[in-house]
Amino acid sequence: MTRCACAALAAGAAVLLGACGGASSSKVAQLPALHPDRAGPQSMFTGTGELINQPVATMNTLQRLGIQSVHVYISWSAIAPDASSFQRPDFDATDPDAYPASGWARYDTIIRGLTSRGIAVSLSLTGPPPYWAEGPGDPARTTQPEWKPNVADYEDWVKAVGTRYSGQFTPPGASTPLPRVDFWSTWNEPNIGINLAPETTHPGSAVEVAPMVYRGLADAAWTALHATGHGHDRILIGELAPQGATTAGQPGLFGAMAPLRFLRALYCVDANGRPLRGTQATERGCPASAAGSARFAAHNPALFDASGFAVHPYSFSSLPPNVRIPNEPDYTELAALPTLEATLDRLQRTYRSGRRFPIWSTEFGYITNPPNDQYTVTPALAAYYLNWAQYLSWEDPRMQSYDQYLLTDPPTKEPFATGLETAAGVPKPGFAAFRMPLYLPVSSTAKGHSLVVWGQVRPAPLARRQTHRPQVVQIQFRPSSGGSFSTVKHVTITNPNGYFEVLQTFPGSGTVRLRWTYPNGETVLSRNAEITLH
Repeated sequence: MTRCACAALAAGAAVLLGACGGASSSKVAQLPALHPDRAGPQSMFTGTGELINQPVATMNTLQRLGIQSVHVYISWSAIAPDASSFQRPDFDATDPDAYPASGWARYDTIIRGLTSRGIAVSLSLTGPPPYWAEGPGDPARTTQPEWKPNVADYEDWVKAVGTRYSGQFTPPGASTPLPRVDFWSTWNEPNIGINLAPETTHPGSAVEVAPMVYRGLADAAWTALHATGHGHDRILIGELAPQGATTAGQPGLFGAMAPLRFLRALYCVDANGRPLRGTQATERGCPASAAGSARFAAHNPALFDASGFAVHPYSFSSLPPNVRIPNEPDYTELAALPTLEATLDRLQRTYRSGRRFPIWSTEFGYITNPPNDQYTVTPALAAYYLNWAQYLSWEDPRMQSYDQYLLTDPPTKEPFATGLETAAGVPKPGFAAFRMPLYLPVSSTAKGHSLVVWGQVRPAPLARRQTHRPQVVQIQFRPSSGGSFSTVKHVTITNPNGYFEVLQTFPGSGTVRLRWTYPNGETVLSRNAEITLH
């Protein structure tokens, strides 16, 4: 598989980390430094629809896979009363009991179920808003309700959510309080017009509007969560989609804005990182003077004091995960995350802040063909890319999570065929690769010399809690001349997230895999990785 990466690199593509997982001569390969004390990113899953439609089966599978936290999109309009009315109902929007119980029920089920399985819940407080909370001037009022949502109404709704999931709220008819949620994020992909509009003032406009609206939403959520006892919780901002239109006249009202352009407007700076001034500032809701800029951080605490920054680092291409999308400097796919981090740091320094946001991946995966014939990544290649991408995430000490978006493919060929299973529930190669990642950053060296074997037994932390015993994974090898696999090393998992990284000498060229046994006796295998010894 590493040959495809080499081809991309030979074509002059940019690289996140070292090039290919192999060496081209008999010389001893240069190995990456080991990081034995690195905890690495936690295991996260995103897929609210699956949890709503098949909650028990989905949660059981996620527990079996060793998921540590689940990112759940909680929809404002799915909970709000009279969501399809343009007339705001007369109710106390900060009181959870003032909302229809049926709107809360699906989320109560998910949160109770995940908490009982020892899985943390991350709630993304997102739209669309109810129609009655739309802003004025929407040209597509009944089909695009995400138009300039009313910030005060959003703050009230977040207060209701924060109160309900404070750990002290008992719904009518229940005998015990709902579990506490202490992990939050504001909105979902606000740089896409179907989620937050308008992106700019009009088609062809260079004036960004959505960042200004999002700035208000982020601070409203921040205020509401602090007001409801969540001031010490983990609160993320961002949740940006990785791509956006960069051609002339885009993104317009409902298109997608490139994420770093969105960020610059959010923090009120120009393309060179200088604070906006004059009309350029006021059009974007930004301070127009140096005195105003000096107060910007204090007036926008969410942008400076948040617990971290969330991003969805998809590539939506067949490029290897360490190769940037060409000619798109404002994108934030996985290979571009160092640029995102540098941009965030520079934005903080502009306002005399030394904050260095931890980065959270809250959606990620590879669309496979089959089933989606618009893409070129096969299920087998996606499995390899998933492990490579997680290794790259682990190599970045600022990455706090590695996320898998979707357990099961949708029932059509439409995007997001990023599931670990087919629509019929049959495991794709990515299922085994996700459960027990395996990656060799260098896959070829001289005989008698070691290679780095990196991996993770994702369910190991849960298994250790259940059994009170250390978990042991086997590194197995099969020679290229044939025969069966044999165990060449037993590795005890001590990492809190199930990772390991060891040096291993192999007897020759062949195939490497991992083997691990669940506490109930079920033995599972990783994907196979090929190595070459010269």
